[in-house]
Amino acid sequence: MQKILLVEDEETLQKTLGDSLRAAGFEVLSAFDGEAGLALAKEQKPDLILLDLILPKKDGFEVFDGLKGAPETESIPVIILTNLEQMQDVERAMSLGAKTYLVKANYSLGEVVEKVKKVLS
Repeated sequence: MQKILLVEDEETLQKTLGDSLRAAGFEVLSAFDGEAGLALAKEQKPDLILLDLILPKKDGFEVFDGLKGAPETESIPVIILTNLEQMQDVERAMSLGAKTYLVKANYSLGEVVEKVKKVLS
């Protein structure tokens, strides 16, 4: 079973998206802040990380830098799932190696799950 790490501080989204991913056959790990997300990624080595950019303790970009700077996590695919729509944020995330950049308001839970499946296939 493929493991997805969901780094998201919004409890409702954490639960609903987690439930949707589990229903699609994934194991879901949850972190509510950037620090915990980075630690979990290094410890559990998930198959994919869904990463919010606006997070407590460490923001998504700091987490991304940490992932890319560690040999055990540098090759894990990352999908950005955020409310930030600024072009500079999109470009920065893509330049760090994000597989895709999803603005929360523009995607349903089902569409997010489909994006995850596509990146992992």
